[in-house]
Amino acid sequence: MSPRVLIADDQALVRTGFRLILTANGIEVAGEAADGLAAVEAAAALKPDVVLMDIRMPNLDGLAAARRILAADPRIRILMLTTFDLDEYVYEALAAGASGFLLKDVTPEHLVASVRLVDTGDALLAPSITRRLVAKFATPAGGRSGAGADTRTPAIHRDLAALTPREREILALLGRGLSNTELAARLVLSEATVKTHVAHIFTKLTLRDRAQAVVVAYETGLVAPGDGD
Repeated sequence: MSPRVLIADDQALVRTGFRLILTANGIEVAGEAADGLAAVEAAAALKPDVVLMDIRMPNLDGLAAARRILAADPRIRILMLTTFDLDEYVYEALAAGASGFLLKDVTPEHLVASVRLVDTGDALLAPSITRRLVAKFATPAGGRSGAGADTRTPAIHRDLAALTPREREILALLGRGLSNTELAARLVLSEATVKTHVAHIFTKLTLRDRAQAVVVAYETGLVAPGDGD
């Protein structure tokens, strides 16, 4: 079943371009919004599966809009849109509950694949991007200073005591951006076994996807910025 998408961006050309790409590939665009408040209202009325959300919008920024949307309906997946690679708000977007982020100049193929990916419950976090992101923005306590610091959500707290030693090890590696294939190779396990461990971690810590796992790994101090692979 094809996902239903809400496009939230203050640039009409961006909304139109994304709509054309998605509809041409069999993905329904349920609606559009030109600012954060309109996005919150549209999400409540249309109940999309995925929201493409610009980080910087008038009236209510994308981070605040994402928090409100997910508070009302945690099942919605949000892909944040940014003009710059490693935008200063990317880490805050993940902490707010976003399932990943895209550059606005994304190729049509990658846009379509990304929407389908997050709709299945996965996170759009390429390992290389994750490593660079957390090294730049995360701290062991989950805090940071600078632009955007006053808009981030409170630190996510999870009781890691519920995890087995192997699960803690895997969560730490997830925090460093390793894919399931890389985890399997590193730990000399089958990918099926790795997927089972990851599923157990998500269940025990009530995590929705890998994006939240990355945030938890850093905000609990399990992994620190600059930790090597």
